[in-house]
Amino acid sequence: MHLKLGFLSFALSSLLLLVHGSPVESPSGTSHHLYARAPATFQHPGVLVNKAQLDFVKSKVASRAQPWYDAYTAMLADRLASSTRSPTPFQTVACGSGSENPSTGCHEEREDALAAYANALAWYISGSKSYATKAISYMNAWARTLKDHTASNAPLQTGWSGASWARAAEIIRYSNAGWSSSDITAFENMLRNVYLPKIIGGSNANGNWELVMMEAAQGISVFLNDASSYDKAMNKFFGRAPAYVYLTSDGSCPKAAPSSGFTSCSQVQGYWQQNTFPENGVAQETCRDFQHTGLGIASMSHIAETSKIQGSDLWTTDVGTRIRYALGFHSQFELGAPAPSWLCPGRGIDLQDGKADFEITEVGYNALNGRLGISMTNTGTLTQQNRPARGNTLFVGWETLTHASNSAF
Repeated sequence: MHLKLGFLSFALSSLLLLVHGSPVESPSGTSHHLYARAPATFQHPGVLVNKAQLDFVKSKVASRAQPWYDAYTAMLADRLASSTRSPTPFQTVACGSGSENPSTGCHEEREDALAAYANALAWYISGSKSYATKAISYMNAWARTLKDHTASNAPLQTGWSGASWARAAEIIRYSNAGWSSSDITAFENMLRNVYLPKIIGGSNANGNWELVMMEAAQGISVFLNDASSYDKAMNKFFGRAPAYVYLTSDGSCPKAAPSSGFTSCSQVQGYWQQNTFPENGVAQETCRDFQHTGLGIASMSHIAETSKIQGSDLWTTDVGTRIRYALGFHSQFELGAPAPSWLCPGRGIDLQDGKADFEITEVGYNALNGRLGISMTNTGTLTQQNRPARGNTLFVGWETLTHASNSAF
């Protein structure tokens, strides 16, 4: 009997490999056949939001239900959604540290990508063709122009912009918006030849870099129906995510990213600027500032949501647990709780612009509390206070509109 069961298990595993390809491996070498690799068929639209979610938002806005209606009007009032705004493409985008020295096309590229996403959402929700035409104009302008990203921040810049382009392109391509096949091909070529090579290899910089790079790589892979690149992105993500948010079950020291080269706890402690880890949810950049930490958590949440759409529910795994505790841990301080003495000794915590820098909770809160029913008091309070979430001019935008209480799937 045991032999027969073993054979059946082996046969099923073999069938899964034949259908789906090679499994993505976790850092420990455990195969994640069911949730950590490209699906047999990609779902479209399938980057951060799917059709059911978009239809849910459309119906809520049409009935002027809150908080979606106010979030929608806030998005339309954003300068990035302006009908008089025009694309400003560059052949080479050169971004130094802090997107300065040099700063050639850095802000323009990021904002044009987010503008395309805002107009794509407005098109889907309103049905007004003018928004679709505007979104397409941004994507076509950059696809006909951009050749490279250079300077020290090139991988990060490519990740930021690529994440937004993929979301916008998925909505426009799969909503009968009038994007021509030749223009789609040009945009695909830009993503494949200019964006993907710059980000797919990952980064050994602070974790928010690699996380947004993998977010962009995942989204671009969905748009390109590129299973191989999707798996590469997920491989990198599964190495970085547990090395970005600490759980006490990790032991006395956080995990090191596989490519970091760290071989001792003291090296990891120095990297985290933190010596002791008595609580769940501390992040690799907590002692740097909450702005960059929020960016890292946002990308983790976006990757988990896209994975859910593509048939792999990371919210119910270790990834979801880390996002849950990271959100809760940092939300308490954004709400005014004093930092414990053990946290960031000699430095203290840096909230940057306070709650404005932590408007990244909607996606995770909706998935974990809304869909899974997990209690998240501090995260919920902060999420409510920040509505409608504005996002930023990097890669986060209008997530109260897209994800507030959105259980549609």
